[in-house]
Parts: sequence; C-alpha cells; structure tokens
Amino acid sequence: QLQLAESGGGLVQPGGSLTLSCAASGATLDYYAVGWFRQAPGKEREKVSCIRFPSGVKEYVDSVKGRFTTSKDNAKNRVYLHMNSLKPEDTAVYYCAANCHMGIPGYWGQGTQVTVSS
Repeated sequence: QLQLAESGGGLVQPGGSLTLSCAASGATLDYYAVGWFRQAPGKEREKVSCIRFPSGVKEYVDSVKGRFTTSKDNAKNRVYLHMNSLKPEDTAVYYCAANCHMGIPGYWGQGTQVTVSS
C-alpha cells in the first residue's frame, strides 16, 4: 500500500521561498501521476500541481505559474514542490497526492502547514 509523507512546511515571509518534500513508501512512484494540493481555512482543497504519467507533463494552477515548480526523483521515491515569491494567499495545508490526474486522488499524505506572513 502506497503511503505518502510530506515535510518542509513552516513560516516564511512574503517573497520568500520554501521547498516541500514528499516521501513515498510501500510502493514506487514510478508509475503514478504525482502532485500537490492545498487547502486554506474555509476554502475547498485545490490542485496546485500534477506530474502526469507516463508523459511527465507538469501542470500548475494559474495562481502559482512562474513561482512554483514541481519535480520527481524516482531514485529517491520523492516528489518536491519548490515555492518561490510566496504570497500570504499561499498560506494553506499542502498535501502530496498520487493519481493526481483523477478528480479524487486515491492516495494522500497527512499534510504540512505553510504560513506566509510578515
């Protein structure tokens, strides 16, 4: 059974950078579309990014294009979200997900809090 665990969240000032990491266990990520979702207080969970399988095409929600990049390291069985030029509206709990191409991904991590505030 695939299990996902995020790390790297924290408090950062506006304009700052943060990298989230998602470690997979129980199965390899080689054959999954993997990505990141986030949920801010009082808002619905939204998809932030998704690396499609098998194409490897990377998709981003419009609000993070040009600021966030995602990458996958098959050797380490990890997925990353590199976040630059962070804004207060990026504050949310960020979740790693496998099968991110689906409306409801089948696998989720426990989430990591990202707070952007001065």
